[in-house]
Amino acid sequence: MMEQALASNGIAPSGPAGSQHAFVTLVTNADYAMGATALARSIRITGTKADIVVLHTGGVDQSALTPLAEFRCRLVPTDLLPLSNAFNERHARKSIHSAAPFTKGRKPDFHSPLDNFCKLRLWQLTAYDRCIFIDADTLVLKNIDRYFGYPEFSAAPNVYESLADFHRLNSGVFVATPSPQTFEAMLTQLDRPDAFWPRTDQTFLQNFFPDWHGLPVTMNMLQYVWFNMPALWDWPSIGVLHYQYEKPWEKDHPKAESLRPLINLWHAFFSGENIPDIAGLPNPGLANTN
Repeated sequence: MMEQALASNGIAPSGPAGSQHAFVTLVTNADYAMGATALARSIRITGTKADIVVLHTGGVDQSALTPLAEFRCRLVPTDLLPLSNAFNERHARKSIHSAAPFTKGRKPDFHSPLDNFCKLRLWQLTAYDRCIFIDADTLVLKNIDRYFGYPEFSAAPNVYESLADFHRLNSGVFVATPSPQTFEAMLTQLDRPDAFWPRTDQTFLQNFFPDWHGLPVTMNMLQYVWFNMPALWDWPSIGVLHYQYEKPWEKDHPKAESLRPLINLWHAFFSGENIPDIAGLPNPGLANTN
């Protein structure tokens, strides 16, 4: 069914599904292809038997995806969602960043808000009983397979500045059940007249699933916790480390020195060389503050 659903939109996955469960990520350019390489390596190191599915848009050259073959990723080319011109204009980068500017951190130049909505293609992956979506700017630091048993829709809170943020979800990691019916319902609600989703898929998903189930904050540990809320940081408990805002592969990273241990960790997973024992990493309380 997944192949039929995707083929009807002009896209088809590479290779057959090997599991009932899949980790799913989204690659929209060469930068996120690097991120997906580090992510896929980190997932495989955990020993999971789940598939890894990489949704990728036309902004990615095939050469950028080649390294993913090492990690047995299923590559799924995908188009942007079929949304109205008015919707696309409201959610273009310039429109989003002027109407709802990012004030807590800096989004890189390659950030394209419309690409974010391609995450919803996960609900077309009907060869799988359950999926865990993980943004490509993350690392999985231990086996998290048990979260495939969590209900739809499960996500971690968007906590990186204060405990007041626990009421908001972060869509960098979530658990979902593929369904064509859910996908169609999403498209209808997404493109309502004058609808505006200031944080794109994140705002939409919280609206679509108002009674979302909570994952532990350690299932989506946002990098700014490192210097804003160090008491929350506990390496052994972290399942997913999420490099929100500035990316660890950026050359002009404005918070690079504050986040140096986390950046070095990402580069180790990207290269596959000298990946450290997580338990031996430095304590954030000793790191430089922002």
